[in-house]
Amino acid sequence: MIIRKAREKDIEQLDKLLFQVNMLHHNGRPDLFKYGERKYTNEQLKEIIKDDSRPVLVAADEQDNILGYAFCIFIQHKNDNILTDIKTLYIDDLCVDEALRGRHIGKILYDSVIDFARENKCYNVTLNVWSCNESAMRFYEKCGLKPYKVGMEKIL
Repeated sequence: MIIRKAREKDIEQLDKLLFQVNMLHHNGRPDLFKYGERKYTNEQLKEIIKDDSRPVLVAADEQDNILGYAFCIFIQHKNDNILTDIKTLYIDDLCVDEALRGRHIGKILYDSVIDFARENKCYNVTLNVWSCNESAMRFYEKCGLKPYKVGMEKIL
């Protein structure tokens, strides 16, 4: 397995994984997530893949099949009134093909994101996880992540 940056030719395989993630979220929160959709259109994916401020890392096998991905975004609040100027790598989405889970692909991908963040002089790596996705929460806790802010809601 290799970890590399996503390429435009990967879009069809990324679509499949984006669909899997949305279905997981739809099953957990059908009031928020539409059935059968993806987070990004193919046009949006083309733009994201070209954008150096939004790196996408993929785990690929020897035949260049995409096993998983990590969509990331560099965030830095320069000259903010209250926030320091630290550089953060935000993991917008991390997914391993559901047929391949349990093979440590997610851990390898996550560790590669950490290495990538260090190479790019980031202070920290952050992400959000939906509370309905308990397996993802356990995975991130095993990776050593800790909550740094909590989103809350009241459904009306």
